[in-house]
Amino acid sequence: MRDWTGEAMNAPDARFLVITELFQPTKGGTAVWFDEVYRRMGGAGTHILTADVPGAEEHDRASPNTIHRLGLKRYPWLRPESLPVYLEFFVKTLSVGWRHPVTQIHAGRVLPEGLVAVRAGRLLRLPVVIYAHGEEITTWRQPRRVKAMREAYCGAQLVIANSEFTRGLLLDMGVQPERVVIINPGVDTERFRPGLDGSKLRASLGLKPDAKLILSVGRLSRRKGFDYVMQSVPELVRRGLDVHHAVIGKGEDAEYLAGIRAASAMPERIHLLGGVSAEDLPLWYAASDLFAMPNRDIGADTEGFGMVYIEAAACGRTSLTGMAGGTGSAVLDGETGLRCDGNSLPAVTEALFRLLDPTTGFGTACAARAETRAHRDFSWAAVMQQTVEHTRDLKR
Repeated sequence: MRDWTGEAMNAPDARFLVITELFQPTKGGTAVWFDEVYRRMGGAGTHILTADVPGAEEHDRASPNTIHRLGLKRYPWLRPESLPVYLEFFVKTLSVGWRHPVTQIHAGRVLPEGLVAVRAGRLLRLPVVIYAHGEEITTWRQPRRVKAMREAYCGAQLVIANSEFTRGLLLDMGVQPERVVIINPGVDTERFRPGLDGSKLRASLGLKPDAKLILSVGRLSRRKGFDYVMQSVPELVRRGLDVHHAVIGKGEDAEYLAGIRAASAMPERIHLLGGVSAEDLPLWYAASDLFAMPNRDIGADTEGFGMVYIEAAACGRTSLTGMAGGTGSAVLDGETGLRCDGNSLPAVTEALFRLLDPTTGFGTACAARAETRAHRDFSWAAVMQQTVEHTRDLKR
């Protein structure tokens, strides 16, 4: 284990059994979160039960934890189709729990992992920790799933919420307030840091030296609000800003966003980049002047936190976010960036202009505060330390 400075700590009791379908080398913020935290919290005495995916063998050789890879197959003809996943997780949890001196069970999500953890924890007489991310609570609204989620969350000794918004959802489900703590996701502050050279990437877009680049990163989904940022570009130019917008990501809205670009009065200023390499992503933040994901709710689909805002902040960039979901924990309105009504194109445009306006210095000041906060509060070492403090004395 390491303390917040990154120095090694003695962790004789760091023997967790972690159940998470999402784990590296699978891509995504949640997979990164669990890998980064538990490799710092424990060694071989911490057992990770997770999915077998391409590249797993190479990843696992470098991990200090003991990783068990499972097939976790779903069958569309079965009801529920995830029943084999529950059974495989349950049997393996009992097997590892009985054969190894683990002290706690930690579940990466409420379903299937959390329900398995609670039921296995009763048999193993071990305390259970479940992570809550927000989106699963707002989108999984079938009565059977809601009942299962409530059993899992209320049966855990501790629930880790990724934001104040998610904590509120948990309380609405009946989880006791004293059993809910907030731990925000973290960021690799060595990989995402200020001072990186993004000049080649700016040049690849044909930007002039004084041009402003708005960057958006994430799954191409309507709730991210990338469409309104794209539509803001002509108005921002009319107001005197030499501005471009670059979008990184893949997803179901790729054709929709391509249509918006094609219909734009200034398509040459909008750059749909698709996916980029992990190595280039920090450089794209460095190449930008502002990060924008003015999210909005689409039905029950919402943003639980938004790790991309913290990645941008760690690179010294301020952000624009919407008012929906838990993004207020990632971006402090008026301090590290701005929150706006993501359902309003004029509101998005006005907020972008305010952050980019060179005459006020407001955006620059927000970026400096965002960078300081990201490296102080959101490094993986800091997240690990918070996890240690909240779980250290946990009893069943």
